[in-house]
Amino acid sequence: MPIPFPHDISLLLVDSSATDRYYFAILLKRLEFNVLVSESSEEALKLMQEHSPSAVLMDSAFPDANRAEILRAVTAPGRNRNIPVIILADRDDQQLKKDCLEAGCSEHLVRPVEPGLLYRTILKTLTSTPREHIRIAIPLKVVIGDGTSHGGVERTEYTTTISEGGLYLRTLFPWPKKSSAPVKIFIHNRAIRATAEVIYNRPMTGGVFREPGMGMKFTDISQNDRKIVRHFIKEHLTSDIFIGL
Repeated sequence: MPIPFPHDISLLLVDSSATDRYYFAILLKRLEFNVLVSESSEEALKLMQEHSPSAVLMDSAFPDANRAEILRAVTAPGRNRNIPVIILADRDDQQLKKDCLEAGCSEHLVRPVEPGLLYRTILKTLTSTPREHIRIAIPLKVVIGDGTSHGGVERTEYTTTISEGGLYLRTLFPWPKKSSAPVKIFIHNRAIRATAEVIYNRPMTGGVFREPGMGMKFTDISQNDRKIVRHFIKEHLTSDIFIGL
């Protein structure tokens, strides 16, 4: 099964809390999913009939009867058959988890949910080969190479996107596929050090966002530096969501 891009996936968010609806709707849109929002089971059922979403994310606080009504709708024959339902629970209640999974839910997550876990869980319900890491579009200064013949001439470039697993480096001089190089990525004036391998390159006319460059995956990065990258991505996605509430 091909790996879907987030923007090809439509999600129905069903949540009785206005604050949680706002938070998850903004976060999911920043993760590049298409999002429909409902505050009641009645409205959710109507939206499912009109739009047939790829998956449903549902607040566990709905009464059992309301959850059952939605689950019956997504498992019954017709256009909404087999739509995965992911429960967003307020607490780690193992009986609730067991009941939800036995009723037909695909996954059960406990809030607060890390953006990376939410992203992977959604994709895992829709494909057997989900993408592993969130990718965000942001320009970060990168020093690539170490000035040696093996490590390449040291030069400064900038990212187009970065994830916990690698980056897309905007450059007019992409290296050949499978080339490896040391990189220093500057996040909040701190140098994150890694070794990265070129997994693809793009000429002037065809890069990400039509920018020339090369996609690189980290082949060696410390756990601490990986954690810093993960935290930076989470901060980029969520730090301002509650402004104005």
